[in-house]
Amino acid sequence: MTLYGANATTTALLAEVPLFAELDDDERSELNARLRRRRYRKGEMIFLRGDLGRDLFLIESGSVKICLTTEDGKEMTLALLGRGEFFGELALLDGDPRSSDAVSMETSTFLLLERSDFLQFVDEHPRLAHRVMEVLSRRLRDNNQLVQDAAFFDIAARLARVILRLADSVGQPDGDGVTINRRLTQNELAGMVGTTRESVNKWLGEYERQGLIERRNGLIRVLRRDALQKRIY
Repeated sequence: MTLYGANATTTALLAEVPLFAELDDDERSELNARLRRRRYRKGEMIFLRGDLGRDLFLIESGSVKICLTTEDGKEMTLALLGRGEFFGELALLDGDPRSSDAVSMETSTFLLLERSDFLQFVDEHPRLAHRVMEVLSRRLRDNNQLVQDAAFFDIAARLARVILRLADSVGQPDGDGVTINRRLTQNELAGMVGTTRESVNKWLGEYERQGLIERRNGLIRVLRRDALQKRIY
């Protein structure tokens, strides 16, 4: 891990971050002055569940896995995040310990905003508080959806849900389909679905045989979104 100061080139990135997209250029420049930049290597732990939380992380480059790990080593992936996304936001509100683990999936660079700087900025720009509530509410809904999926859906349905969610968040239209623009191992997919790599491999193969998806060069291409959607219900 290396740590160094942010610079003026990061101001434009703030416009991509949902929390700060509605700020004007002067406000983003002011916020930028409060940021610190930190770099992590591939596979490096950013923080662990239970660690003291005081910083919001904005992803400048690279990608991050947010996950929960049991004592026996089983892992559930809550989110895979890339450039322009953020994590560690609960620390801004309560300062309590981290509620999950965060791991750098590749060499990645982050912009850090410390809790006291954030609270001061909100005091000076109170309309930002409304945006924070909106964004955190949306994330709470997403987490509730994960709980519902685990409780009520079988593995095939949960995998379909994950594929569609990835297609929406990092999908690139490609002719008559959508290519998920992120290479994921079957272990990573298994963590997102909450099952084993073998089960993921089985159902990926089944969906491919049915013509719902196609796997090419390590990427998944969604061919029949409507049919995947029907598999969930």
